[in-house]
Amino acid sequence: MLQGAVLLTSTLVVVALILNIWRMLRGPDITDRILALDTLYINSIALIILLGLYNGSALYFEGALLIAMLGFVSTAALCKYLLRGDIIE
Repeated sequence: MLQGAVLLTSTLVVVALILNIWRMLRGPDITDRILALDTLYINSIALIILLGLYNGSALYFEGALLIAMLGFVSTAALCKYLLRGDIIE
Protein backbone atom coordinates (compact mmCIF):
# COMPACT_ATOMS: atom_id res chain seq x y z
CA MET A 1 0.00 0.00 0.00
CA LEU A 2 2.79 2.43 0.91
CA GLN A 3 4.71 1.61 -2.27
CA GLY A 4 1.72 2.51 -4.44
CA ALA A 5 1.17 5.77 -2.60
CA VAL A 6 4.83 6.70 -2.95
CA LEU A 7 4.76 5.93 -6.69
CA LEU A 8 1.59 7.97 -7.21
CA THR A 9 2.98 10.89 -5.24
CA SER A 10 6.29 10.77 -7.09
CA THR A 11 4.54 10.90 -10.47
CA LEU A 12 2.61 13.98 -9.32
CA VAL A 13 5.85 15.59 -8.12
CA VAL A 14 7.44 14.86 -11.51
CA VAL A 15 4.49 16.59 -13.19
CA ALA A 16 5.03 19.57 -10.87
CA LEU A 17 8.74 19.58 -11.81
CA ILE A 18 7.87 19.68 -15.49
CA LEU A 19 5.48 22.57 -14.93
CA ASN A 20 8.15 24.41 -12.93
CA ILE A 21 10.65 23.99 -15.74
CA TRP A 22 8.08 25.30 -18.18
CA ARG A 23 7.46 28.37 -16.00
CA MET A 24 11.17 28.91 -15.58
CA LEU A 25 11.73 28.88 -19.34
CA ARG A 26 8.62 30.83 -20.37
CA GLY A 27 8.14 33.10 -17.36
CA PRO A 28 7.04 36.60 -18.26
CA ASP A 29 9.32 38.24 -15.72
CA ILE A 30 12.63 37.52 -14.00
CA THR A 31 10.93 37.34 -10.60
CA ASP A 32 8.62 34.62 -11.87
CA ARG A 33 11.64 32.69 -13.09
CA ILE A 34 13.39 33.00 -9.71
CA LEU A 35 10.26 31.79 -7.91
CA ALA A 36 9.97 28.88 -10.35
CA LEU A 37 13.60 27.98 -9.63
CA ASP A 38 12.91 28.06 -5.89
CA THR A 39 9.86 25.85 -6.33
CA LEU A 40 11.95 23.54 -8.50
CA TYR A 41 14.34 23.06 -5.58
CA ILE A 42 11.46 22.30 -3.22
CA ASN A 43 9.94 19.77 -5.59
CA SER A 44 13.28 18.08 -6.18
CA ILE A 45 13.72 17.78 -2.41
CA ALA A 46 10.28 16.16 -2.19
CA LEU A 47 11.19 13.73 -4.98
CA ILE A 48 14.45 12.74 -3.30
CA ILE A 49 12.67 12.16 0.02
CA LEU A 50 10.07 10.02 -1.73
CA LEU A 51 12.86 8.03 -3.36
CA GLY A 52 14.39 7.51 0.07
CA LEU A 53 11.06 6.26 1.40
CA TYR A 54 10.66 3.93 -1.56
CA ASN A 55 14.14 2.44 -1.18
CA GLY A 56 14.14 2.49 2.62
CA SER A 57 17.49 4.28 2.84
CA ALA A 58 18.35 7.23 5.06
CA LEU A 59 21.14 8.38 2.76
CA TYR A 60 18.69 10.20 0.49
CA PHE A 61 17.62 12.49 3.33
CA GLU A 62 21.14 13.88 3.62
CA GLY A 63 21.14 14.62 -0.09
CA ALA A 64 17.80 16.39 0.27
CA LEU A 65 19.24 18.48 3.10
CA LEU A 66 22.19 19.50 0.94
CA ILE A 67 19.91 20.53 -1.90
CA ALA A 68 17.76 22.52 0.55
CA MET A 69 20.77 24.46 1.81
CA LEU A 70 22.06 25.16 -1.70
CA GLY A 71 18.60 26.17 -2.86
CA PHE A 72 18.17 28.66 -0.03
CA VAL A 73 21.58 30.24 -0.56
CA SER A 74 21.19 30.49 -4.32
CA THR A 75 17.70 31.98 -4.08
CA ALA A 76 18.90 34.56 -1.57
CA ALA A 77 21.89 35.42 -3.78
CA LEU A 78 19.73 35.75 -6.90
CA CYS A 79 17.24 38.00 -5.11
CA LYS A 80 20.02 40.17 -3.71
CA TYR A 81 21.56 40.47 -7.16
CA LEU A 82 18.19 41.35 -8.63
CA LEU A 83 17.56 44.08 -6.03
CA ARG A 84 21.01 45.65 -5.77
CA GLY A 85 22.92 44.50 -8.83
CA ASP A 86 25.75 43.18 -6.63
CA ILE A 87 25.95 40.13 -4.41
CA ILE A 88 28.84 41.09 -2.17
CA GLU A 89 28.91 44.65 -0.88
